[in-house]
This record gives sequence, structure tokens and C-alpha cells, in this order.
Amino acid sequence: MRLGIIGLPNSGKTTLFNALTGSDYPTEPFSSGQLEVHTAVVSVPDARLEHLAQVFHPRKTVYATVTYTDIGGLDKGIGEGGLSGPMRNALAQVDGFLHVVRAFDDPDVPHSLETVDPLRDLAIIDGEFLLLDLITVENRLARLAEERQKGKVENRRQNEQETALMERLRAHLEAEQPLRDMELTPEEQKLLRGYGFLTLKPVLVIFNRGEDDPDPAAELNYAHRQTQVLSLYGKLEAEIAQLDDPDDVALFLAEYKLDQPVREKVLRLSYDLLGIQSFFTYGEDEVRAWPLRKGSTAVEAAGTIHSDLARGFIRAEVVAYDDFVAAGSNMAQVKAQGKFRLEGKDYIVQDGDMIVVRFNV
Repeated sequence: MRLGIIGLPNSGKTTLFNALTGSDYPTEPFSSGQLEVHTAVVSVPDARLEHLAQVFHPRKTVYATVTYTDIGGLDKGIGEGGLSGPMRNALAQVDGFLHVVRAFDDPDVPHSLETVDPLRDLAIIDGEFLLLDLITVENRLARLAEERQKGKVENRRQNEQETALMERLRAHLEAEQPLRDMELTPEEQKLLRGYGFLTLKPVLVIFNRGEDDPDPAAELNYAHRQTQVLSLYGKLEAEIAQLDDPDDVALFLAEYKLDQPVREKVLRLSYDLLGIQSFFTYGEDEVRAWPLRKGSTAVEAAGTIHSDLARGFIRAEVVAYDDFVAAGSNMAQVKAQGKFRLEGKDYIVQDGDMIVVRFNV
């Protein structure tokens, strides 16, 4: 899972990146306006995995991971001239966005638009992404029309279907609505996957505020699909992320009435936003958490582990984590209670399933 951190200059993107990753990249009062990309891989905390490691004493414990990419260089007007290749690639490669919106007032960090207005800033990047997607749609429609005029269409029906879909997308974008609000069939989603549409990606809007600043989320009417909103104290969270002592972290959280560090909160929201859950493999060699899209089958889970397991899939031995714990974390008791199941390739994997794949290749 790869998430891109975006926002206008001096919104606090790098501050949030440091808070999420424990990095210490410098934050400057002035933005260079150039494309800058910082990347870090973060382990996803999971108390269930830690419990399984205590039970099975594996040689290795492997957490699921999330890759965060801090993407600098976005600003008002980028949609008019189109994106550079490197910028487009950086935005296209992520599965979703963390859109950081400035809601703090600091005279030492000037705003590029002179005043602090979170709702305006949110609308600016949204509008630029809408425009960029509209340009992509217009270009594709022109190419499809050209193919028809030149008689080079090998599959005319496919051309007509894609043209109709692109026209629907154009009408939606012209109504200033992100593509993630559209009703799309699985086949249409698959067809659009290669275009890198920006407004099709899930978004977590993060208002970065100071301790004494009002919460813009209270004024926001932002009812889009695959979208969530969060407010946080970015500078404070970055300071907490630099602490090594858990007692110091707990003290900071209690003092500022925060229920958990931002890393854990954003990871949980990101999983929900992208429709991701975790299943576990276990044994003496390794206990591991695997991210998997909700609704995936046992054979798809097997393929996540290794393509050979999917190719030679026979069955999956499945135990729900909660059933395992209820049985005293004893596999013999799990079987005695009838909670040990054999499932076929079409079984829909549930969050927390403990799975052993039997296969033959």
C-alpha cells in the first residue's frame, strides 16, 4: 500500500511525513516550488500479530507495511499547463492521497496566497486535479475519434464502449465532481486503471492546525465517496514521533488529550479508506501480517503470499483470530471446539483470519 502526501506549499506536508515515519527531514519557511519526493516504509502496528509471535515463538515476525511518499511541488495553476512526467508518475504510483491542508497561522511561515483559508486551499488542489483528469479524458476521446475516422479500429464495439465511458467521465468532471463519486462496474474500474486518474483515488483530508486554531472540519461539507477528514496538530505530532521512551509518548498524549499517536490513527483510517484488512500466516519460521483488499478470496490471499500457492491451490486451513484467542491460543482446543475450518478457493477472507495454504505444483 503506497500513500502520497500532497498539499499546497507550506501546508505542513513534510511535518506530517516526519510524524508518520519518524523521519527528521528539515521543514523550511519558504517552498522551492520544485518537485521533491521523500519516501519511507512504515510497519503497521498490530497487537494481534504481537500476540501470535508470543504464542508461536517464530524466528521472524513480519509486520504489514505502508509506503508514504511526500510529494512537493503542487501549487495553484498546475492543471493549466499539464504535469511534468516525473510529477505525473509520482502521483500516479500511489494508491491514495493524504491531502494536507494548512489550518495554522504562523507569521514565520508565510502562506503562498498570503492568507490562511483552509477551505479555499482544499478547493484549489481539488480543482487542479479535476482539470488534469478532464484533460486526460479529452485527450483519450480525441484519440478514440481519430481511430474511428482512420478506420483503424479492430474492435469497433470496444471503441464505442470506451467512448461512452469517457463521455460519462467528462460530464461528471465538468460538473466539478471527483471520479471516485461515480458508480463504476468492476470492468469499468479495470479499464480505467491505466490512466492514473487523480480524482479516482481515495483521499484522506488532513487539516494541519495549531493548538489554538479552530477546527475547519466543523465548517466543511465534503460528502464524497472514499473520502475521510481528520484534524490534527502536525507540529506536535512530529515532536511526539521523535520520542523513544513510551512513557514520554504517553505523557504527551495525555497532556494534549490525544487518544493515540498520529501514525496509528492515520494507518487505521488509510486501511479503512482503501478497503484493506489483514490476515495472518503463522508457524515456527515466521509469523506475518498480510494486507489484503476486503472481499478477496482464499486463492487471492494465497497469491499475495506467493504466486505458486495460488497456481497450485488445494485448500486453505482457516482459524479466526478471535476464535484462537477464545480457545486459550491453543490450536488443539480450536479444533476440539470445531473452529478449525477447511475452505476452498472461493472463500471470502475475513479480517484477522489465520491461514495455512495447502498447495501442489
